[in-house]
Amino acid sequence: MSPLHRQPRLILLVFAGGAVGTGIREALSLTWPAAPHGFPTTVFAINLVGSFALGALLESLSRRGSDDGGRRIFRLLFGTGVLGGFTTYSALATDVATRLGSATGVALTYAALSLLAGVAAAVLGIAVAGAVQSRSTHHVTGDDEEDAG
Repeated sequence: MSPLHRQPRLILLVFAGGAVGTGIREALSLTWPAAPHGFPTTVFAINLVGSFALGALLESLSRRGSDDGGRRIFRLLFGTGVLGGFTTYSALATDVATRLGSATGVALTYAALSLLAGVAAAVLGIAVAGAVQSRSTHHVTGDDEEDAG
C-alpha cells in the first residue's frame, strides 16, 4: 500500500475539505474585514475557533481508536482539510507583515496573541474533548452510581 500522501482518494478528501474551510474563512474575512492598520479580529477569531476545534477533534478521534478507516477519513477531511483551510498561517503572516511598517505594535501584539491564544485554545479543545469522552464513558459503564451498601 502506498503512503497516505500518495493515495489520490485521500488527497481529494483533504482538497475538498480545504476548499470548504478556505471558502468559509474567506467569506467571514470579506464580511468582517480588518481595517488596514487595525487588529485583524476576524482572522484572529477564526484561528482560535479552528485551534479549539482541531484540538477537540484530534483528542476525540485518538480516544476512539487507531488512526485508520473512518477515523482517518474524518481526520483528513475535517482536521487537515476543513480546519486546515479555515485556519491559516499565511493569513496570519500576511496580516502581520502588512502592519509591520505602519502599525508595528498592532502587528507584534497580533502575532504574539495569535500564537499564545492559539495554543491555549488547542489545549482547551483537548481538555474539553477529554472531559466529554470521560463523562460519556463513565456514564455508559455506570461508574457514577454510588454503592448502596
